Amino acid sequence: MTTMTPDEVRQALQENRSAPNGSARNAHAEALAGAAEATGDKALFREALDNLITSYLHSAESSKMLVPFARLLQEYDQDPGSFGRWDVHTLFWQFKWIGTAIGDSPEIPLDSARGWLEEMERRYRLAGYSERPVREAEMWLADATGDDERADRAMRAWLAAERDAMSDCHACELNSQGQYAALRGDDARALELWQPVLTGGLTCAEEPHRVLAASLLPLLRLGRLDEARRNHIRGYRLARGNESLLPSVGRHIEFCALSGNESRGLEILAEHAGHLGALANADDQLDFHGGVLVLLRRLEELGHGSSPAVPYADGPRTVSALYAHLHASALDIARRFDARNRSPRTSERFLARVGRQPLVSVLPLGVRSAPLPQTEVEPPSAVPSRRAAEAADAAAPAEGFAELVERARTARDQGHPAADALWAEAAARAAALPESAVDPLTAADLADSRALAAARGGAPEAADLLAAARDGYRALGQAQRAALAELRLASAAAQDGAAPERIRALLAAGAEAAEALEAGEPLRGRRIALAELAALRLEPYLRSRESHGGDGPPEDHGHGAEVAAEQAARLTAFAAAHRGSLPDLAAEAEEMLGRIALSQGDPEGAAPLLDAAAARAAAAGRPWLAVDPLTLLAGVLMALGRPEEAEQAARTGLEHAAEVTDAEAQGAVRLTLADILLRRGDAASEAAEHALAAAHWFDQAGLVSGGGAQARFTLARAHAVQGHHVDAAEVLRSALPDLLEHGEGQAVGAREFLGDLLAELNEPQEAAEQYLLAAETAEHWEDQRPHAHLAHSAADQLARTGLPEEAAAAWERALELYRRAGGEPVSEARILRSLAWQALREEVTAPAAAHARSRMDQAADVLHAALAGAPEDPHLLAELAQTWYQLAQLADRQVVRSEELAEEYDAGGEEDGSGGPRPAGLLDAQETEALRREEVDLCRRAAAVYRQLGPDHLADRLQCEQYAAWTEQELGREEAGAARIAALVEEFKALPEGLVGDLLERAEYTLAQLSQG
Repeated sequence: MTTMTPDEVRQALQENRSAPNGSARNAHAEALAGAAEATGDKALFREALDNLITSYLHSAESSKMLVPFARLLQEYDQDPGSFGRWDVHTLFWQFKWIGTAIGDSPEIPLDSARGWLEEMERRYRLAGYSERPVREAEMWLADATGDDERADRAMRAWLAAERDAMSDCHACELNSQGQYAALRGDDARALELWQPVLTGGLTCAEEPHRVLAASLLPLLRLGRLDEARRNHIRGYRLARGNESLLPSVGRHIEFCALSGNESRGLEILAEHAGHLGALANADDQLDFHGGVLVLLRRLEELGHGSSPAVPYADGPRTVSALYAHLHASALDIARRFDARNRSPRTSERFLARVGRQPLVSVLPLGVRSAPLPQTEVEPPSAVPSRRAAEAADAAAPAEGFAELVERARTARDQGHPAADALWAEAAARAAALPESAVDPLTAADLADSRALAAARGGAPEAADLLAAARDGYRALGQAQRAALAELRLASAAAQDGAAPERIRALLAAGAEAAEALEAGEPLRGRRIALAELAALRLEPYLRSRESHGGDGPPEDHGHGAEVAAEQAARLTAFAAAHRGSLPDLAAEAEEMLGRIALSQGDPEGAAPLLDAAAARAAAAGRPWLAVDPLTLLAGVLMALGRPEEAEQAARTGLEHAAEVTDAEAQGAVRLTLADILLRRGDAASEAAEHALAAAHWFDQAGLVSGGGAQARFTLARAHAVQGHHVDAAEVLRSALPDLLEHGEGQAVGAREFLGDLLAELNEPQEAAEQYLLAAETAEHWEDQRPHAHLAHSAADQLARTGLPEEAAAAWERALELYRRAGGEPVSEARILRSLAWQALREEVTAPAAAHARSRMDQAADVLHAALAGAPEDPHLLAELAQTWYQLAQLADRQVVRSEELAEEYDAGGEEDGSGGPRPAGLLDAQETEALRREEVDLCRRAAAVYRQLGPDHLADRLQCEQYAAWTEQELGREEAGAARIAALVEEFKALPEGLVGDLLERAEYTLAQLSQG
């Protein structure tokens, strides 16, 4: 670097300014400062110092600013006249950064820190600047030293001082004021101060990034959960990967730990694990690691202390090991601040932060996170409460336990979803009681509940447990319970993939056990009916297996028409026989009938059966059994074009789901309702609420990649409809890996949607990537229109990215695909117009203009051909008008370029006495007038079409008329142009105000300007 020339240093400085922030940029900036000093060029050296200070500021090494700033200040003191006006302004502006840096550096003695502030105050006063920034720096230093009285006094002085050229931007000031209010425990005041920044009214390079992160815990504490969720999604997207925003990243991690989103917090930590080492800025390290420690402590409490965390320094660390290491180093930093500040405030705040407890149990975020692994270790936080409960139960009278068992039996006999939880509680209490306190029947019931849970979970020992439960009931003379356990053995065998003959034998045994019950047994009829229904339920599966020689895949449930008809007849008879005596079983049979009708392609027949099943279950006092048929019914009704009935079915299903404990059922009914509401068009907000809840329930059910992904897709759509494009993009991006596994159609749809969102967020390169990947998937589809559309979208984004050649190739490919697919006139016309403008991208020569005009003419021809078959099509007419308007703009481009060439030509002639050869593209007066007349005619024709299309195109029409009027003035026909706009003004005055909006004001303004011209 020391051998660089001044010009080489200047070029390198320019490149360094646009480099990504971080240690690499800082190292290069340091070397460039040394190289600049070696040149002996004082101005260049000052420029390099300024660049180095700015580079440090936007990194985790901001405390290093002190050395280059002191050197720059020394240069100013030695020769203030060499500093220009802007240089002086920049120097004093950087003094504010130093005020922050000295407070963030425990190595700087307190007296020195105060001396810097005094020096800042002195220089600001001499320079005539307001004391506002000085008082803010004083406030934070006083706060750190525990001098609250002085901090409050400085705060008041800060707010009272006038704003001037040295004041921070309003967004940054509000951030600081809100932070101070939050530290004083006034969350509501902090959020009030931050509101203009949070809503986007005030922004800067690092706002709202920092305020979004700072707002998270205050919002949680105030119960404003939806705002907290949205601020996390928006804020983390802005802070992610930004080294200077590591403290904000730490706040997002802390938020996840305190809102039941530990898995997402761990993912964010993994993304920033490279910054877990020591940082040059001790205050940033304390802030960042503080948030990480909240997460690690929470993971320990959940029993994950021995689980891997993230790699650190010498290799992988467990959660507990990483916590211990980071806690020790962070506490050391805090105590260094304490020693410097002569106050324990920093360590007190650090310890209080690390010890924070969750503010909500679970706040669903919508974005996908891999669930934390199941642990064998019981969470330490649960141990004290569990032991206290066990002790209380052991001391409680036996009657309390007996009452719990009776409640569990009642729930079991009703088929109530709460039965499992009640039996689990009874089992926990029984374990704490003396063995003699649990009677044999209760022991048998507990064994039965364990067996049933094992069977539902597909445990390999389920059959043995069910057989043991059956035998236990038989030994106690509980024949009706034994018969039910016998029947469950058949279902477990089917779930295990046992041979069909084995399953049939178990079904027969279950039926025999039911028939063998004494005639006076109240449950005999129910047991016989259950055996019959179980056989009906398994029959299609058994036939499918038998048709494959017993080796068919268990999931092969296909019904032939004959089998389906036979099955439907038997179920119909069963339902008819039991509607009066066993309505819940009749309802189950009707639901099965509805599903058969759907499998046979008869949704019209399925709807009344599902409706009847739900109504019968609810009337039988078992509303939870109505949830599944109602969810299915809602989807069927939607497919039949009966959205209002579909919505009612889904809402009723959601009401009945209040007592359902099955997470998948909870997710399914909510996702169904969300889809219906989203299609309604005016309920996107409610749809988002249900989709968010559905995603959470599917995650709980272990269906993150299935129903969870579909729920997130719906949630993203709902966000997008509301204009929340950041939320939509983040949710969809998180679910994309799962959606790509749901088939090509879903993969293409998801990538295209994500591309649309990224384009909306002005991220054209990423959008183009998604469109191109989707196009690659659709490339072999028989219908090539989706492929063409995706290539077209990719081309539009490539053009925005600044890749004209790639964009042109993609447009040409899309045009070819549209034509192969039979034509898409609107899309073709838009591509041709884009290619026309592409022809003039580099230079406006006669050949280029001719080529561009040819493309515009082709676009018009495509639209004319389409209009021949549909002369009143509004979309085609609007595109034709737009093509004419753009052709007028193209002609204007030719004229403007000719005028520029004429100026250059004339200037050259003045210099050398000769105009030289006439440049290509230079128009004569006749050619210019002809083009201007053409512009007027094209705009007139376009305006006429927009007038024909009605009020929806008033703005387009005004644009055309304004263009024509100004061009008329160019031609010296001022009165004609003014008359054109005057007529439009009168027409707008006659229209309803709500229809015209601000168009009348714009037209009147144009008329006034034309009159002055």
